Amino acid sequence: MSSVSTQYKFLERNPKSNYKQLFIKGTKIFARTLYGRYMSEEEPMTPEEIAEDYSLPIEAVREAIAYCDTDPVAIRQDFAREEAIMEATGMNDPDYKYHLKYRMITPQERARIHREVEERFAEERAARGE
Repeated sequence: MSSVSTQYKFLERNPKSNYKQLFIKGTKIFARTLYGRYMSEEEPMTPEEIAEDYSLPIEAVREAIAYCDTDPVAIRQDFAREEAIMEATGMNDPDYKYHLKYRMITPQERARIHREVEERFAEERAARGE
């Protein structure tokens, strides 16, 4: 099986982050954050406006948008892991914001969640060459 790997000029993984999705190089800005501003239903922004807001080259913003348009498995995997952790800790309980009932989870439980999410997306990541 051959896979196609895209080389990005402005995007990279952050080796110090648990997130799999790409960031703008040299920053802590997710490509998905910029895409969210671009695709916002309430207040969509042009790539030029986003570039100005974040003090980024317009090419970096366009590259981030193009990356997100491919529906990367990494972004869905990151969201799935966050949702699983929120479920385990009780943060997605509708009354959470009123009662702040946060359940601590053990490092082993957190590792289990990470492993299960990784396994759930591994085949799709491999098939897409991500």
